[in-house]
Amino acid sequence: MHGPQRPVPPHPKSGPRASPRPLGRLGTGGRTGAQELNDPGIGEAGPIPVLGAHAPSNDERRMAPPEKTAAPAGPFPGGNFAAMSFLPQVSDTFDSSRWRTVVPEDSPLTETTYHRLVSRGDADGTPAGTDLPVVRIAIDRPLVRNAFGPHTVDELYRCLDDARCTPDVAAILLTGNGPSPKDGGYSFCSGGDQRARGAQGYRYAQADKPSSEHGWDPAQLSSARRARLDQGRRSRLHILEVQRLMRSTPKPIIAVVPGWATGGGHSLMVVADLAIASKEHAVFKQVDANVSSFDAGYGSALLARQVGDKRAREIFFLADSYDAEQAEAWGVINKAVPHAELETSAIAWGLTIAGKSPQSIRMLKYAFNMVDDGLAGQQAFAGEATRLGYMTEEAQEGRDAFLEHRAPDWSSFPYYF
Repeated sequence: MHGPQRPVPPHPKSGPRASPRPLGRLGTGGRTGAQELNDPGIGEAGPIPVLGAHAPSNDERRMAPPEKTAAPAGPFPGGNFAAMSFLPQVSDTFDSSRWRTVVPEDSPLTETTYHRLVSRGDADGTPAGTDLPVVRIAIDRPLVRNAFGPHTVDELYRCLDDARCTPDVAAILLTGNGPSPKDGGYSFCSGGDQRARGAQGYRYAQADKPSSEHGWDPAQLSSARRARLDQGRRSRLHILEVQRLMRSTPKPIIAVVPGWATGGGHSLMVVADLAIASKEHAVFKQVDANVSSFDAGYGSALLARQVGDKRAREIFFLADSYDAEQAEAWGVINKAVPHAELETSAIAWGLTIAGKSPQSIRMLKYAFNMVDDGLAGQQAFAGEATRLGYMTEEAQEGRDAFLEHRAPDWSSFPYYF
């Protein structure tokens, strides 16, 4: 229990909200929410000033017990709405009536949230409750500016990979929950949690034990083998694995930036295919050199592609902050929008992408990537080109001739020019 609970007032724009979880859910390494409330910002940027006012009711919404909310009728994969759990207040722009929770098969999420867009009925042109082809993946550590530790990164990777492998998902929104109930600050991601940073990478909390999510079951291992694996995973810098997954995922990833994007969070935003940010609260700052870190891969190289070499060097070398309108003018983001319209605008982009040819979107993403990704990018593009080739009658004639032990007949296939 987390002390006295207070009733949740309705959200002023979207009506009654389902209740948030207790603050203790946001802790790391066994810490309670109350303990984290006393910490300064601990991402790569360190303490971050708060922009804009914060309504006290947000604190009450996060701390309050569940509301009794009637479940709407309508179809729902694997059951109906009566069986689904209603969502917490994860963001002040998050409309819980438009999303359902995606529950991973192996273990629950503790530092991220994962949701699937669902139809509102006539407004979306499909029966109410039907899954729509957009997902929302968010870092869920607003008390620490959505800084990531190794466990956060594990969950991000799992969610992104699940979205990649789900055949009816067309677009992925990547964001950060908030604002912080501590001070009202908004964050996309403030980079690596410096409390978890060791001499050889970011360290897992003592309570984070290896599990089957990493491809092996510790219960099946000898103590010596388990010790070796524990040693190998003790310090990691595997946010780079997330960046590579973002590039190789054939579905567009839209960074939805509600507040601070600093350090490794700045790089995540750069690696995303598209970016949309809050005019009022989004602030960008590449602070790697302030904390003796450096993104010498996608975070710097792609930024130079987006804003030009000299501007990218300025962003990294000076580590000055810049706002959403400046980011839009420089080409770091695609669009700055009013904060209240942030997620609805991102959803609209996701649904627009979903209306395009899936094959074209895949080929276009790989074509854009290929210039910078070398042979790995060429291989990804070639794989999709081969898949397209397999779909042709000419390819099927070649296969059938081999299986039927005859010479292929290419006479009906012209030599195009």
